[in-house]
Order: sequence, then structure tokens, then C-alpha cells
Amino acid sequence: MNSKTDENILYKAPEFEVNQWIDASGNSIEPIRLSDFKGKFKVVYCFQSWCSGCHSQGFPSLKKMIDALKGTKEVVFLAVQTVFEGHHENTFDKIIETQKQYDLEIPFGHDPGDENTGNRSRIMMSYRTGGTPWFIFIDQHDTIVFGNFHLNADKAIEVLKTIQQIG
Repeated sequence: MNSKTDENILYKAPEFEVNQWIDASGNSIEPIRLSDFKGKFKVVYCFQSWCSGCHSQGFPSLKKMIDALKGTKEVVFLAVQTVFEGHHENTFDKIIETQKQYDLEIPFGHDPGDENTGNRSRIMMSYRTGGTPWFIFIDQHDTIVFGNFHLNADKAIEVLKTIQQIG
């Protein structure tokens, strides 16, 4: 799974620096760390609640992948609201609404950044995303193997079904 136009390919994934999370049921939880999923393949979906492409393309693709891989323990799905604009609209409460809207029983994070990042998402900066919607695939060795706006969900499902847990 590669993106020929993306320079994010094949570098070590930095630890998450997202402090606000909800669990699969919409309850606030302690911050999730990349290291919590050692040996598993991670799919991280970055969005903003007001992003039309996130709702028309990204969330349907995410939902399709999650539904196709239901019960698979080798692949973990996470969604992070990576705020870089519209802080008044892209709030923590919106992740709870969005999780319910799409019936996604996965953890959601809220990453508005802070004064140290110029109020720009830390995931965006450390994972070099180009905006939203954005998919990041992190392999079992914590190497980023895909990062892009565009995702063919059917092909992604084919690949994800072949993933084996390690370690």
C-alpha cells in the first residue's frame, strides 16, 4: 500500500501527543498512546467536523473498512479531529456527535494543538499530514506505510485482511 506522491512513506511513527480522547462508547478516557498498540497495524483517520470531504469521502471509507474488518484483532482503528482552523466549530463535543452520527465504535481523539504549535494539531505537524480528510497507516513495527487524502477503501480492505499481528 503506497502513495507515489506522498513523502510521508516509510518513516517511524512519532508517539501520539493527543490529550483528549473518548472510548468506543463516547466516554472520556486517558490519553491513548501509539505504544498501546504494539505489534498491531494502526489505521488513523484525521478529520475536522466541518470538513465536507471528511463526511462525503473519509467517514464512509472509514466505516466501510471498520465494518469489513469487524472482529479482527490485528488492525486497530482510531479517529482524530486534527484541528488547524475553525477552532470554534471543531470542538471536543463534535467528536462525540460525529462518533454517534456514523455509529463508529472506535476511539476518537481531539487534537487542537496549543500555543506551542500555533494552535495547530500536533498529529498534523508530527505526521506531516496535508489537511483533512487524511488516512495514516502505521504497520506493526510503527512505521508509517501510507499517508494521503485519497484512499481506495476496497483495496485497503484487501490489504488489511492480510495483516498478521506480531510480537
